Amino acid sequence: MGKKKYYVVWKGKKTGVFSSWLECKKQIHSYEGAQYKAFAVKKEAEIAFKKSYNDYKGINTKKKVLSNSEKEKYGTPILESISVDAACSGNPGIMEYRGVLTHNKKEIFKMGPFKNGTNNIGEFLALVHGIALLKSKKIKNTPIYSDSKIAIGWVRQKRCKTNIQFNNSNKDILELIKRAENWLQNNPIEISILKWETKAWGEIPADFGRK
Repeated sequence: MGKKKYYVVWKGKKTGVFSSWLECKKQIHSYEGAQYKAFAVKKEAEIAFKKSYNDYKGINTKKKVLSNSEKEKYGTPILESISVDAACSGNPGIMEYRGVLTHNKKEIFKMGPFKNGTNNIGEFLALVHGIALLKSKKIKNTPIYSDSKIAIGWVRQKRCKTNIQFNNSNKDILELIKRAENWLQNNPIEISILKWETKAWGEIPADFGRK
């Protein structure tokens, strides 16, 4: 069982501090532009609610801070690389994804927003988009980072294993998934796909800052 978390909603159907993800989700689901974040300690969440969402944007408030010796075990990220990430307000909800240059956070592609997507789908599509972009430029020695183990696994299996239901509202996402899976089936992956170690390095450079 995971550790208890507390959720601050600055902008949603209702605002405040909520003691479960289920309650938080009710406030942000289908609410465009929702602002929320998880905290490991209730007191910190209560303090955060009195402040602005922007004060916490891009800051990891959920995980233990590693010591310098613990961080050394993970080494340092390769700066000459691409980083990808996704954001989704709700699950399913408004989803988008993007890729940036790791060393300076310059955005090199961005897709969305799409209706009724999930974060995992966005992470998967972002990875495939980045891989295909590097291949189109005939670049083989630049790695790509993702902080999603699930998305990395899906890419290596060449299949987006989502359980989401598709209908007219999100048929564009289904089309992107089919295109991505087809591309993976017909193109060898010639670059390194690496896991971004958030607990040691902080948020991935492509992060949308909406956690």
